[in-house]
Amino acid sequence: MFDIGFSELCMIGLVGLLVIGPERLPKVARVVGFWLGKMRAISANLKAEIHHELELEEMKQMMAQQQAQFQQQLQKQQAHLRVVENDMEHLADLAHSKMHPPPPTVNDTTSLTKSGNE
Repeated sequence: MFDIGFSELCMIGLVGLLVIGPERLPKVARVVGFWLGKMRAISANLKAEIHHELELEEMKQMMAQQQAQFQQQLQKQQAHLRVVENDMEHLADLAHSKMHPPPPTVNDTTSLTKSGNE
């Protein structure tokens, strides 16, 4: 966190001893240590929470992408299904027309009477 070497730490201790005094220095050092520990814990918790939120956001994006891909595949499958249904209806109409030919029209009756008269 801080780039403090041993000589700098000794200098801070010496200044603290001169400013605060030898009788209050241990208590102040304990309080400073306590608050530094608290700050580190808060920092670690904050980092973990941010990391967790980033993971959740990535998961949400992946879910949205997969949902979009699923919708595209579903639309393709529905389009193919409509094509197959249309083909099946066309085949059913053809089969029905072959099994039940339409009744003869006016033009067809003349050809029937000619063939029947002969």
